[in-house]
Amino acid sequence: MLPFVANIKVSSRTLTGALSVQNRSAADWGWQGLVAQGCRSLVLIIDPRTAQTVQVLERHKADVVKVKWARENYHHNIGSPYSLRLASIQEHSKPIQDMEWLWSQDATRDLLLAVHPPNYIVLWNADTGTKLWKKSYAENILSFSFDPFDPSNLALLTSEGIVFISDFSPSKAPFSSGKKVYISSPYSSPVHSKPAAATGAKKALNKVKVLITNEKPSAESVTLNDCLQLSYMPSKRNHMLLLYPREILILDLEVNQTVGVVAIERTGVPFIQVIPCRQRDALFCLHENGCITLRVRRSTCALSEESEQNVQDLAYDLRCQCDAIRVTKTVRPYSMACCPVGENSAALFISDGRVMLWEVKSGTAPLHASHSSGVSPLFSPASFCGTPLGLQQKRILDLSLDNMIGGANINPLKSPLQQEVHLKFLLTGLLSGLPLPPFVIRMCPPLTTKNMNHYRSLLAVGTSNGSVLIYILTSGMLFKELSVHSCEVKGIEWATLTSFVSFATSSPNNLGLVRNELQLVDLPTGRSTAFRGERGNDEPPIEMIKISHLKQYLAVAFKDKPLELWDVRTGTLLREMVKNFPSVTALEWSPTHNLKSLRKKQLAAREAIARQTVSETEIGTIESSIISLLQEAQSKSELSQNISAREHFVFTDTDGQVYHFTVEGTSVKDGARIPPDGSMGSITCIVWKGDVLVLGDVDGNLNFWDLKGRLTRGIPTHRGPIKRTRFAPGKGNQKMLVMYSDGADVWDTKEVQMVSSLRSGRNVHYRLLDADWCTSDKLALACDDGCIRVLDISLKSAGFRIDEQDLPDAFWCPYLLLPRVALALKSFLLHQPWGESYTLDVGHIDYAETNLVKSAMQQQINSLSNDVKSTLLDPEFSLVQRCLLVSRYAKTDRLQWCPRGSASTPSGHLDLCYDMLCESSAFQKFQLQRAHLQEVKRSSYDHTKKCADQLLLLGQTDRAVQLLLETSADNEHYYCDSLKACLVTTITSSGPSQSTIKLVATNMIANGKLAEGVQLLCLIDKAADACRYLQTYAKWTRAAWLAKVRLDFAECSEVLKRWVDHLCSPQVNQKSKAVLVLLSLGSFSRVVEMLHSMRYFDRAALFLEACLKYGVLNAQQLMNAVFADYARMLKTLGLMQGAILFASRAGEAASELLNDLMAITKDSPSASTGALQTPRLAEAP
Repeated sequence: MLPFVANIKVSSRTLTGALSVQNRSAADWGWQGLVAQGCRSLVLIIDPRTAQTVQVLERHKADVVKVKWARENYHHNIGSPYSLRLASIQEHSKPIQDMEWLWSQDATRDLLLAVHPPNYIVLWNADTGTKLWKKSYAENILSFSFDPFDPSNLALLTSEGIVFISDFSPSKAPFSSGKKVYISSPYSSPVHSKPAAATGAKKALNKVKVLITNEKPSAESVTLNDCLQLSYMPSKRNHMLLLYPREILILDLEVNQTVGVVAIERTGVPFIQVIPCRQRDALFCLHENGCITLRVRRSTCALSEESEQNVQDLAYDLRCQCDAIRVTKTVRPYSMACCPVGENSAALFISDGRVMLWEVKSGTAPLHASHSSGVSPLFSPASFCGTPLGLQQKRILDLSLDNMIGGANINPLKSPLQQEVHLKFLLTGLLSGLPLPPFVIRMCPPLTTKNMNHYRSLLAVGTSNGSVLIYILTSGMLFKELSVHSCEVKGIEWATLTSFVSFATSSPNNLGLVRNELQLVDLPTGRSTAFRGERGNDEPPIEMIKISHLKQYLAVAFKDKPLELWDVRTGTLLREMVKNFPSVTALEWSPTHNLKSLRKKQLAAREAIARQTVSETEIGTIESSIISLLQEAQSKSELSQNISAREHFVFTDTDGQVYHFTVEGTSVKDGARIPPDGSMGSITCIVWKGDVLVLGDVDGNLNFWDLKGRLTRGIPTHRGPIKRTRFAPGKGNQKMLVMYSDGADVWDTKEVQMVSSLRSGRNVHYRLLDADWCTSDKLALACDDGCIRVLDISLKSAGFRIDEQDLPDAFWCPYLLLPRVALALKSFLLHQPWGESYTLDVGHIDYAETNLVKSAMQQQINSLSNDVKSTLLDPEFSLVQRCLLVSRYAKTDRLQWCPRGSASTPSGHLDLCYDMLCESSAFQKFQLQRAHLQEVKRSSYDHTKKCADQLLLLGQTDRAVQLLLETSADNEHYYCDSLKACLVTTITSSGPSQSTIKLVATNMIANGKLAEGVQLLCLIDKAADACRYLQTYAKWTRAAWLAKVRLDFAECSEVLKRWVDHLCSPQVNQKSKAVLVLLSLGSFSRVVEMLHSMRYFDRAALFLEACLKYGVLNAQQLMNAVFADYARMLKTLGLMQGAILFASRAGEAASELLNDLMAITKDSPSASTGALQTPRLAEAP
């Protein structure tokens, strides 16, 4: 029989409860897949896939107001390993308002921008704690938002308006004070004056014309304080959203005009927060009733140049919503966070500590689904992970948002594989916190050799609402929540490992009487039995209950009522003391009893009876040992019900006199009385273990009694009244917990000295409500901040390592592995060219690591979902698809693989969120739609002028002339605009006119008229020259935009390649972005060269593999260098089979490496199979 090993390892941890108001915005979902949440002064780390709290961080002394994960969507290697970095801010007299990690440049990932009150932005090096620079502004800064398309653009939301910064740089503080604009109130729209009709949102949009102005609004208008949130739109450039309680306004920053409104009806629920998506033009919206809605932008029909009726506002249709919560005074939604990688999951944080994890799921719409509401249908994409779907190919439907619904620029009628889909929210996880304090705690009986086969470390928590929560401390998970009482629970005592007795008292009436509730609860069934029957109404409150050591008897002490003694096993009242019985201030049962002697006597008697009933012949055939075992088993079951052992208890009265009583069966006998000690005040608590009895009083004195040596010793603690004392479990363990109103101490009663101390206000910021021992060296402290902390005997921080926990469910997080192991895991999942089939078993490869490391890697692989496993094992799954799937699911290097997979394979258009990387045709179409929408929304001469200039650059001369001719005669620009209209209309392509216009354009550019000169060059089809001038004057983004909309592919490529050189310069250092630009141009050889020069060896090799597979690249010398370095990297990671394969494909560049690898593998029999397969596999591409 195998020995049973009980898991009794209780790690230091913290069980958290309700949030404070300051925690409202303290939540963030990281790129590595973990969720961080501020709870009081703590930071919770949650795994959303398994809905588990994997860690609680304790360093703050005040409530946490903001948390922010560092972005991890960049290349990782041994020098830049995977890391879990989290920034958090605590409440202060002047707390930091907002913060964000910088992500734009490749030099360092440790820069953190923070808003310091009242009007400073400060750039910190988070790794060293160094302040790099500081910049002040005129107004108080509330929050900020970076432009995801241009990191030099930063928008500050201030108390009066918005400050746009266009020269942000990590190297130095912004030189200018930014462009300050004011926001007119949106509340003049008819949405707030009358119920909106079916087209109410469009009418409101037409009325809200001028939203951003350079003039300060009048005093009677609503200020910007009503604006809840400001954020750039990551799905399209130069768009921003402003969140108001009843409206979401979409702004086009090129014309500073509202181009979209998401309005709520008068009876609708106001907004709290909105999170814009990147993969699709969609919005996650949180409402005041806890409902999360997903709104997707309505697809527009094809634009007709002859009709303006086809120009549509940006409308966002409600596609799905989750269930609302029940909102009360103490329960309300605080915030939400969205998964930044998949953008298909959201976490809702509620004030009572609950975290609801919602996931968006897609399903096939009915065949005859109606769209009478005007909502356009959604279609599934035609590709999966960057490659067109095969007819029988597996795919994960809900991997990410862009994998569920197709982009707006794709015609769903072109592909038969696309289906109409509908979206819905599904609750995938729920985490509950502790209720509001106060509460009491009690640990279950300790582990012994008799109960170790079924022992669980259970902690009972009695709450103020009458429920009792049972937690498993080895994992920190809630085991059961039992609604036992109707009022506040005052105390809990365990009767067995599976049952407990709890009492609660109601609020006193005018006479000071209460309703007492004493319940016996059975955990397996949840059955609750009223222990005192009909007793309990209108009587003095119960002050304490104590169960004897053998769990036979229960003592119930009241405030102004005699003591009651009950039989726990039968639930009968043994004795109610006389009326003149002294008031009990403290009571404790003795650990000594006569159970062993009683059992010996009864076993002897039963053995004699058994021998008399068995004949002499039978005795000879039956082994005496078997008889004794049967007798012992039978007698033990009867003894547990019939034997009533003698037990003792002591208590003290208000004068400090100690009374001794003996209880045996129904007999209760009075024993000795010990007069009070003159040095002690009123006794508040007694504990008794072995030969040591300790008394504590209201003055903070401890009196140690050595019963065997008949000695006493009094020690003053000078800590105020002693509220509770408890001995640690375990034979011979004489450690004792002493709890005060301002903290706790741990004493060694054998040496009569203090071991450790905890004091509120000195080393902790919380106060204690209750305390108990969990194990022989761990304590549980119930704190007034709503948390329960499990500390070791030193009473130090309750922080714990993630790998120290016994979590019920394994969770996927390669970041927890050693850096070399995590990189090896990524390489193993991405590509396995050495085998005939793909495998997910680490034991099937030659991996030069210890069994412990292999086991840790295999555990991570086993935690993958079944969908991901089956997809990875699909033989039709290509390398590009596998790379994108692993990066999406493993949260590694995602942004690099999305465009790469799409651009290097015939998968159609890229989505508009890639902006300049999109194909020119799709980019031009989007810019024309945007220009026509801007034209419809113009409301002033400045807006009209901007629209005309934009149309000239786009080549829409006829529409530009119409706008120029609209200038009124009393306008100071009337003459210039009229002449400009004539010039645009009469321009010819003859040589002299072109020379003159080019000369004028050059002079204008030289004299500071860059925009006007560029327009003239575009009029004579010299857009390439215009792009060169723009780049000369450092307008790189504008030059790239102009090249995409006006130049053919060859000329556009030249412009963009010069942009690449600029991005690679040391001053800019955005090589990762430069790689994507080259990729969009199809310059695959330069992509490989740049990746190799950046020492991204794995990325370069895998991209080269994909290019070789599709036949778009053939550079033998480059291939040899890339594969040689990749083989060295695989050797460093311990993946010998892969290293041998790529070294063999690198030719002479890795000949020495190949010889070394072959020599190493000769000593490794597990690698011989892979080595023999190398020559055949080397010829594959």
